[in-house]
Parts: sequence; C-alpha cells; structure tokens
Amino acid sequence: MRKIIVVDNPKQWKFGIEGVDIIAPKDYLTDNRYSMLKNVRIFNLCKDYSYQSKGYYVSLLAEARGHKPLPDVKNIIDVEARALVRVISDSLYDLIQQKLKKIKSNEFELSVYFGQNVAKQYVQLCRELHKHLQVPLLRAKFVKSKEEWILQNVRTIALNDIPEDHLPYVEQFAREYFARKRYVMPKEDSSIYDLAILINDKDPSPPSNKEALQKFTNMAAKIGFAVEIIKPQDFNRLSAFDALFIRTTTNVNDETYRFARRAASEGIVVIDSPDAIMKCSNKVYLAELLTVNNIPQPKTMIVHQRNKKDIIPTLGLPCVLKLPDSSFSLGVKKVKTKEELEATLKALFKESDLIIAQEYAYTDFDWRIGVLDGKVIYACRYYMAKGHWQIYNWNSRTKQEKEGDFDCVPAEEVPADILEVSLKACSLIAKDGLFGVDVKEVNGKPIIIEVNDNPSIDAGVEDFLLKDELYLLIMQSLKNKIEDKISVAKNGKQKVQLV
Repeated sequence: MRKIIVVDNPKQWKFGIEGVDIIAPKDYLTDNRYSMLKNVRIFNLCKDYSYQSKGYYVSLLAEARGHKPLPDVKNIIDVEARALVRVISDSLYDLIQQKLKKIKSNEFELSVYFGQNVAKQYVQLCRELHKHLQVPLLRAKFVKSKEEWILQNVRTIALNDIPEDHLPYVEQFAREYFARKRYVMPKEDSSIYDLAILINDKDPSPPSNKEALQKFTNMAAKIGFAVEIIKPQDFNRLSAFDALFIRTTTNVNDETYRFARRAASEGIVVIDSPDAIMKCSNKVYLAELLTVNNIPQPKTMIVHQRNKKDIIPTLGLPCVLKLPDSSFSLGVKKVKTKEELEATLKALFKESDLIIAQEYAYTDFDWRIGVLDGKVIYACRYYMAKGHWQIYNWNSRTKQEKEGDFDCVPAEEVPADILEVSLKACSLIAKDGLFGVDVKEVNGKPIIIEVNDNPSIDAGVEDFLLKDELYLLIMQSLKNKIEDKISVAKNGKQKVQLV
C-alpha cells in the first residue's frame, strides 16, 4: 500500500522515512493525480484540523476517494469535542490515575508522538490515547481535581512545536509507525431495548413533524422498546439507552454528531451513524465520492481560490453554488451573472475553504427515494416551490409558498434507473442505515443531487402509501441491529477492528 504524508510545509519535515511521499495539503486537495490513486493510506499531519480547514478536508476527501486516512474525520471531530474527550477520560480513568499519581503539580501535559512518548512510564497511556483518537501528533492536557486526574483537552502538535531534544526520539517513533502494515482501533460493543429519539425544539426544519414522532414512538413500543424523547441537554444521559434515533437536522459541527459519535463509541445502535452524518452532510465529500465512483451528477466543480476563474468556462451561467454543509436548500445560491458569481463566492469563502459549483438544471420536481438498509421503502416527487427554482423558498412569507407540492409513488412505478442509481449511491455511504436520495431526471437520465442521512419523514407525506408500516420498518431495523450486536457478543467475536 502506498503511503503519503500530508504536512503544511513539506520543507519542515525533518525525518528521513523511506518509501513515504511528503506533500502539501493543497497538492492533495487540488492535484487530480492524487484523487485517482488506489490502495493508498494518507497520514494527515496538518497542524489545523478545525471544521472546513484544509486539514479537515484532507481526511474528508481521502475517505471520499477510497483512501485510508489517519486520522479520519471522526477522530478529527473528536479532538474538537470536549464532551467526547470526557468520555475518553472516563474510559481510561484507572490508567490515568495510575500513571500520573506521582506528579506533584495540578496540571500535566503529555506529548503523544505516533502513539509513544520519550518517557517510558507514559508509553502505555500514550498508546491508549492514540488508539482512541488516531492523531499522529497530539498533546493531551490533564488537570487534578479533588485528588483525581482528568483529561481536560487534546490538541494537535505542529512539526515546529516539537522540542529540539525530542526530535531524535520522534524520528524513531515515526520510523516504527510508518513501517506498520495495520493500525488498530477499538471496536464498540452494545446491549438492549431502551430507545432515545433526539429532537431539538429550536430546529427550524425538523425532519419529522409531531404526528410522525408519535407514530415512531407507537411503533417502537409495539415491538418492545421503551421510548423517550430526548433533547440536546440530555447528552450525559445517553449511556442509559440501547438505541438512538436522531430526528433533528444533522451536522458534523453540532450536537447531533456528538450524540451519534458517543452512541457509537459506547456500542449504542444509532440512526444516523456518525459516518453517515459526516459523509452526507458535506457536499464536497459527496461530489468527490460520486465522481470517483462514476455516479451521474450535475457537472460539478470543487472550487477553491486557485480555480474559481474556471467556473464560467466549465459550467456556464447560470450555475449553482453550495456551501459544503448546506441543508434544506439553505446555503445554496443560484448565480446568473459574473458579478453575482464573484460576490457570492467572496461571501461563501469566508465560511469554507472549498465550495461546490454545479451546472444549473431545472426540473419541475425532484425524486426523493427513501432507502433503509439497502432497500427502497418510499418514493416521492417533490415539486418546486411556487415561482421558485428550489423545493424550499426560504424568502417566502407564507407557508403555502415556502414549500412545493408532493406526491408519493409506489416503488414499482418509479423508473428503474432512478432506483438503481439511488441504491448505488447509498451503498457508497454505508450498507445499512436510513437515507433519502434526491434525484433529477434530465433528458430521460437520472442525476444525483445529494444523499441525505436524515431524510424527512412527515406524517401525511412520505408515509402516504405505507402509513404506519413505514414507521414500523424503521423501528424494526433498530431492533434488528441491537439483536445482531447481542448475537456477536454472545458468540465471543473479537472486539478489535484492524484498519
């Protein structure tokens, strides 16, 4: 397997590691040679992993390209999430107390270099921290409170932040690290039968209305779940449940991802999974994933400062610009003139280093194909809002004009190529889970607009044909996943995943 190290400034890489390429983030993100490589592991040593930074996108696009990034995006987000750091602190409690008991001060910083440390007494703790976070260069801060040590925060270490006297050790650690063929991560466990449904009263466009939430609750109870509606402030109670069903708009940068990630880390069955949230909520990832796998989509560019001049020659005008994490048509702009294009790009680049640009293709409606565990469970046509080019018109003053009409269609009446491309797109995200695929039919051929991890299921809309059966299918899927986990645990299968 080819190994590539991505660092902010390759000239600062001081270690002579054979058989490894050293490149800058901009090369990996923008050079087509790297997007088409196969059988590659990407070691992301960027100093900044913050949301939508270049370091963040290196790991995100590596996953979309089928490369194997370390750290992956889940780990990157974990580094930023204080609540998840506390989960790690709790899980390593005994080891932390044991290794830090002789320290006299009330604060201690531990440098984790490729899972190791220059002091042998801390190597085991470093390995466990690295196993959880998979960040090659990490600094962990511990504080003592009431005679107990806790992990307060973690942050990445830049290459020029490594003390000079540590460099010979770090070079040896790096040699050992990059010589590995396998990289070990813990695999989550699980148990059984209490269901939490996460909502947020402040969500302006929740994926399920109150009647639908009641139907989910009723169908879950029917098959043996004790159901509780929970809210963001209930994060610390999550471990009391066996399954989590997220029914508020998801994003990797808010509480929905933190809930999903904690659920997965504790072996709690969850829809939507953190992987699904991460992959579906970012249109840069989806665009790259669809391109690499030859899935039809509108002519698409991943735009950055160096190629923005190519938008008009490539896509023409009008065209559509999208923030990577836009949802429900928010953060999606149609531009008609060069002046509009420049002004909109300027505004969007303030929020993200990369932007999606697509050719404009108008249709009277979009197909929405609901997919559960690789099978179609509903199909709807969503019509454009009155006098508007999108399904949602957020500038409308009346509810009647904000959303377009809909109709629900039996799956057997949907064109076969629409269903085929929808199922294929979902399979690239995950083999199971709940998705809604938006598809346009242009000149008789399907093109994927996006894959949604948190599809709308409203009473009176998506359930128009199946009625209560739709809710029962989804709840049964959660129950089946719990029972599958229990079966694995009873059979004593190994709980370590090699990646």
